[in-house]
Amino acid sequence: MNTLQLTLMLLGASVLAVVLFRRVNLPPVLGYLLVGSLIGPHAFNFMRNATDAQSLAEFGVVFLMFSIGLEFSLPRLYAMKRIVFGLGLLQVAITMFVVMGIALACGYSWQLGLAIGGVFAMSSTAVISKLLTERLELDAPHGRDIIGVLLFQDLAVVPLLILLPSLSRPLNEMALEMGIALGKAVLVLSLILFFGQRLMKNWFHFVARARSSEIFALNVILITLFLAYITELAGLSLALGAFVAGMLISETEYKLTVEEDIKPFRDVLMGLFFVTIGMKLDMPILLQNWWAVLLTLAGLLVIKAFVVWMVAKRMGASPGNSVRDALWLCAGGEFGFVLLGEAGHIPPQVGQVVLSTLVLSMLIAPFIVQYCERLVTRFIGSEWLLKSMQITQVAARSMATERHAIICGFGRCGRFLGRFLAQEGVAYMAMDLNPERVREAVAEGESVVFADATRRESLMAAGLQRASVIIISMNDPRSAEKILTHVRNSRPELPVVARSADEREFERLSKAGATEVVSESLEASLMLASHALVLMGLPMNRVLRRVRETRSERYQLLRGFFYSPVEYGETDLQPRLYSVWIGPGSVSIGRSLEELNMEELGCEVRAIQRRGIKSVQPTPAAQVKAGDVIVLLGVPASLAAAEQRLRSGVQKTED
Repeated sequence: MNTLQLTLMLLGASVLAVVLFRRVNLPPVLGYLLVGSLIGPHAFNFMRNATDAQSLAEFGVVFLMFSIGLEFSLPRLYAMKRIVFGLGLLQVAITMFVVMGIALACGYSWQLGLAIGGVFAMSSTAVISKLLTERLELDAPHGRDIIGVLLFQDLAVVPLLILLPSLSRPLNEMALEMGIALGKAVLVLSLILFFGQRLMKNWFHFVARARSSEIFALNVILITLFLAYITELAGLSLALGAFVAGMLISETEYKLTVEEDIKPFRDVLMGLFFVTIGMKLDMPILLQNWWAVLLTLAGLLVIKAFVVWMVAKRMGASPGNSVRDALWLCAGGEFGFVLLGEAGHIPPQVGQVVLSTLVLSMLIAPFIVQYCERLVTRFIGSEWLLKSMQITQVAARSMATERHAIICGFGRCGRFLGRFLAQEGVAYMAMDLNPERVREAVAEGESVVFADATRRESLMAAGLQRASVIIISMNDPRSAEKILTHVRNSRPELPVVARSADEREFERLSKAGATEVVSESLEASLMLASHALVLMGLPMNRVLRRVRETRSERYQLLRGFFYSPVEYGETDLQPRLYSVWIGPGSVSIGRSLEELNMEELGCEVRAIQRRGIKSVQPTPAAQVKAGDVIVLLGVPASLAAAEQRLRSGVQKTED
């Protein structure tokens, strides 16, 4: 097989594997590992000469460490110093020494135990941070603990990359080599950091004047590889130089641009790195030692979880958050593969068991996270009390409100919305899971509480049965669907307005029961178009008319205003939208809209929402069924008569 054929096969298999793994919400890293194990020398052996691929994959580690350095921030590190250098340091150190003790008890050397302990101490930054973001738990107390530990683990990789290669030496030589390596590291890093900061800024200013994205990207690669080469010349690792390069660039104003430019190179090369790791998987050895793999996997999960739980509890975390920290961090991570590649003194059979354990732990990590809350609620009795107290506080805050709006999410969008409602004299109750955001908002007099809006209990405590409207201001379709399910089951007639990033979520949220879905991309496009047309000389009234027409076509249910079921005065002639829920036993069930003749009463049927599916402007032949929500447009007197006809089945009046 020639180079081109091998490359095509590698790319095709990688694309297919990553797509399949993403479809089932598994990390793409596992897809690359699977591809490597299949094409490696222990399976189909397609890549008989893997030296070139191995050399190229080393650059994947270089750019991974560069990205970690780019994310490194001294102010952020200082702000989280208690978690990073407390919980993070203790977790890594205790895990390493516990694994070393187990290795000694099993008859292995302490050097081997320390190396495997360093490998197992790492957790997956990529997988865990992604899951925290998806579940909106980054700002939760356990989320901050987890991010702090991951930050220390990323920093711990740097000294471990210096330590692990020297462990294969005799003790006296190892101590001398470690001392020399640390001395070189301190000297080289001091020179780079002292002189490099100003040189880096001036050099980037010079390159940026060329105003060429191509030159800028090449410059980033040049700087990264140059500093990696400098540290290699000093007898240190390539990854250390790349980490320093990222640190230097992170202090410049070009950080975000560099991050975007380097991302494609980093992801591709990291994928190749994990393919080469997968090539090391020896299936015959694994099948012979399957019991050792499963035992090691169980030991990793239990020991690491116990260490995190113990340290987190000692540092003041609540019992529930201690268990959450333990379950989130108990699996292995991608830096374990990096360190395993540097620890060349690990016996092949032991290395296979360790490698397989890392792969399996990363495979089951998302499932552990998925069942984390159930396990915490089941085994931590105080969680029930804490949640009950939280619900009680929410209920106490909302007890005096009536016909109010419930805002789910109080970020920038939710805060502007709350102020707008307050200016109009509309009461609202907002819920958010960011404790700092809630604390700041409460200090400013906002009506917001710390609660999870995706839970039915929180919605009920916020006054779901008394509310006039639900506004989902968080830009998270999965959470929005959960909220819509609770609202649809409890109050199907209650209007819900949801937010989406673009039009792709419109159908999804509409089917879930949203009365209307507001697209950020559409609104931004309308504003951009209106400003551009005015600047091009079109009359203002024409532009505004066009915007109104577009909105009326897109937001057909927002031509009026939703009100709760109350009596209206006859003098109020402003047309508005009104929702009528058809309960069991209504005489209108089974009759068509044509038979009910709402037009005779001065009303127009704007929509029928049935089982979460909204039919806008239904045909006259459409029949009414139990559980439907009929949306009417008309003046208050007409709406009252129409509701009477729909709910009680009063026959239409004779001429």
